[in-house]
Amino acid sequence: MGDFRVIGLIGAGHLISHFLQLTLPPLFPLLRSELDVSWAALGVVSSVFYGASGLAQTVAGFFVDRLGARRVLLAGMTVMGLAIALAGLTSSYWMLLAAAALAGLGNSVFHPADYSILNSTVGARRIARAYSVHAISGNLGWVLAPIVVGTVTHLAGWRVALLTAGGLALLGTLVLATQTRGLGAAMAGTTPAASRPSVAADLRVLLAVPIMMAFGYFALLTASTTGIQTFAVPALGLIYDAPLTVATGALTVYLFANATGILAGGFLADRASRHDVVAATGVTCAAALMLTLASGRPPLSAIAVVMAATGFSMGITAPSRDMLVRAATPRGSSGKVFGFVYSGLDLGSLVAPPVYGWLLDRGEPRAMFAVVAALMFVMILTVIQVRRRVVPATAPAAGGS
Repeated sequence: MGDFRVIGLIGAGHLISHFLQLTLPPLFPLLRSELDVSWAALGVVSSVFYGASGLAQTVAGFFVDRLGARRVLLAGMTVMGLAIALAGLTSSYWMLLAAAALAGLGNSVFHPADYSILNSTVGARRIARAYSVHAISGNLGWVLAPIVVGTVTHLAGWRVALLTAGGLALLGTLVLATQTRGLGAAMAGTTPAASRPSVAADLRVLLAVPIMMAFGYFALLTASTTGIQTFAVPALGLIYDAPLTVATGALTVYLFANATGILAGGFLADRASRHDVVAATGVTCAAALMLTLASGRPPLSAIAVVMAATGFSMGITAPSRDMLVRAATPRGSSGKVFGFVYSGLDLGSLVAPPVYGWLLDRGEPRAMFAVVAALMFVMILTVIQVRRRVVPATAPAAGGS
């Protein structure tokens, strides 16, 4: 199967994952009234989803390496689609929580399975661009979810919207299952049991310094970008007295520029030999721009420009970041390693938002941007450590499932 077909199919699966992630949040105002719960209780729904996903990602990675990436990916997609459909049938808050937990378990398979498939089937000269398409596909899923859910809710109600979303995901899973049959034995979990490493050896791989540094990078990444995506609008309003339209516009251009940076970063990473330099440079620029916003000195007219530059700077680092993780991954360990390091995303998403909210409650929006910048500067140290202390391996670190 050709590289472009594999990249397209796995990107489509990642789109479905992110699409389902954002089916419930747009419905929170309706669910609050329907289930008679507080905003905080609805926030717990998101926490349960990401908590379950984060806790299960490493376990999913072990399954990927031992059972095969394609098998685990299709199972996770099925579970996630069914969970969102079941959420449309819920009659109580506790049923909604159970559906969110089940959806989180399904979501846990995507990063370990997707990266294992890409690493074992896409040629080395295109792998960074494969990573960038993978990331952009996920972002597109986030864009589509509110549109689809909002439209169907307007026409037929929120229950039908969730049933539709789950049904579309299951249909997409069926299509992916029929189109990925020829991906090869590298994804089929055919490694003889006798040749597989022990669980203790697998755990030693995850506890190696470069892998732990990569985990820290991803945790810091979402801890910083969550602040921008979630609280930049009110923070800009407080610092610059920016009208809501200007602040939301600045966030919008940040997101678009981020996607553009990811695309450009894929081409750059396929040609670069020092991915640590690319990643560290992009993060340094983004941190400096966040400090610029924290200073309160730029004129109101320049806010969107600064936000766009920040988004592009962070986006361009993404493929090089994944190339560093790939280089640090021993053969046969892509599933567990990428599952483990990407669970850092869920950790950052759980821990950081309350801190930013607390700073805004105290009237310290500049401190919020300063904290974002500080986290980015620490990210640079993790990039350097991943580069310097790559896991020793006798075979190329491409990984397979």
